[in-house]
Amino acid sequence: MNRRRFLGLGASVFGAGALAAVAVPSAARLLAEGRPGRLLSSELDLPPAFQVPLPVPPVLEPYSSDETADYYEIVEQVAKLEILPGVRTEAWTYGGSYPGPTVVARSGRAAVVKHRNLLPVPTVVHLHGGHTPADSDGYPVDLLLPVGSTGGGDMAGMPGMPGMAHRAAGRSVTGERTHTYPGRQRAATLWYHDHRMGFTGPGVWRGLAGFHLVHDDEEAALPLPYGDRDLPLMLADRSFAADGSFRYPATDPTLAAPGVTDDYANGVLGDVILVNGAPWPRLDVDWARYRLRLLNASNARAYRLELDPQPSGGDALVQIGSDGGLLEAPVTHDALEIAPAERFDVVVDFSRYEPGTSVRLLNRFGSDRTAEVMRFDVSSRRVTDDATVPEELSTIERLDPDAAVTTRQFAFRRSRGDGWTINGRPYEPGHDIARPALGRTELWRFSSDLHHPVHVHLNQFQVLTRDGRAPGPYDAGWKDTVDLRPAEVVEVLVRFTDYAGTYMLHCHNLEHEDMAMMADFVVE
Repeated sequence: MNRRRFLGLGASVFGAGALAAVAVPSAARLLAEGRPGRLLSSELDLPPAFQVPLPVPPVLEPYSSDETADYYEIVEQVAKLEILPGVRTEAWTYGGSYPGPTVVARSGRAAVVKHRNLLPVPTVVHLHGGHTPADSDGYPVDLLLPVGSTGGGDMAGMPGMPGMAHRAAGRSVTGERTHTYPGRQRAATLWYHDHRMGFTGPGVWRGLAGFHLVHDDEEAALPLPYGDRDLPLMLADRSFAADGSFRYPATDPTLAAPGVTDDYANGVLGDVILVNGAPWPRLDVDWARYRLRLLNASNARAYRLELDPQPSGGDALVQIGSDGGLLEAPVTHDALEIAPAERFDVVVDFSRYEPGTSVRLLNRFGSDRTAEVMRFDVSSRRVTDDATVPEELSTIERLDPDAAVTTRQFAFRRSRGDGWTINGRPYEPGHDIARPALGRTELWRFSSDLHHPVHVHLNQFQVLTRDGRAPGPYDAGWKDTVDLRPAEVVEVLVRFTDYAGTYMLHCHNLEHEDMAMMADFVVE
């Protein structure tokens, strides 16, 4: 793939806070909107909203357990799914479903997950938000080749991706790979997804994503909603071809080479909003509080979520957790902005509505069909609800900026001739951009040209400033993904613990990621 050709956004690059020349109008439009992506329309009639019941991903049961660990197996396989009513869609799946089965783990116990690949392509599994040894983190060239593969060959080759074949040659396995997640982290809403170099976008788009929930004693002691009133909600947009298949603008429809066509190099937006794999679903809810674990699993779409109607008095969404688990105290929102890969745990009190009310979850960043997400239908029957949201949720250690041993700069830019880059370099496996020491606090400064949700592997971080001011309304708690808006500088404090090795820093706009907006860092 020729990087000098792939990006049709022109030569817009920010430097010292100023915008350089813009070569094509589409770049100016994207900057004005402040949000990425281009809409890819479906080729078949779309169903009406709020007809399909909300599915809840099945919980994966361990096939074995011992004193310290639970053992799971997930088969990666092709499946024909009814995503749109009456239409069969071929998906790449974990365990035959989309989303894949939910792994429910306990802090302090290891979750050992064996993946078996029956797909026609290699995969890489990354536990997003996982505090994980490097050999189980899902480094993008740690390929799991399909069962029956005779070796790396053209499966591992990726034209135009420097260093791929060389690095993958000694790291690929065939058929099965086991990931060990020690569980040395607090309760949090995590997720797992494909992370193959150059092909994360089409892999996730076709269905390779699932929840991984970590529980602990601190969270269990709180009177938060639980059981059927604790709902994981995976938000994703997709487009469909006339035959019902997923429509995706790959440069090479066979996916032998990475990349999307020029018009979609700033991200692919679908015109169907899925929640847990269902289009614009509906859910009957009790006249009670619910915990909604919101995950943006879209390739590039950002959402501004809002309930309609708002309850009397506002503050409809009570945030109790972020990427890395519980906040110190709840934060109330009338609307919630969520970038790709971010998670927000919120409590919604449906008893604030009149029984029988239908409450829509809207996307204020969307238009037409993408402006609606799902609907909650509040029961006319009053029920007992013993859940509450305490004023104090958790104690969080605050990282001290005065303790930072170094400050590192990471510029997320479209570079002239090289496409999406970090510090002017497209990704090359094995070339590290930083070498932080275990246990030492560092200040990392992210700067942007366009819109980039920045994800850091291994440890969560704390947002210190946005453009020299206080963190934004959605920056509270421990984060592993931060929404970096156009021409913005965000400073975070990070401290890596427990595991040395090579990890990743990258944009989680999956089209940016696939076209080289990634970097290695080595924890020593």
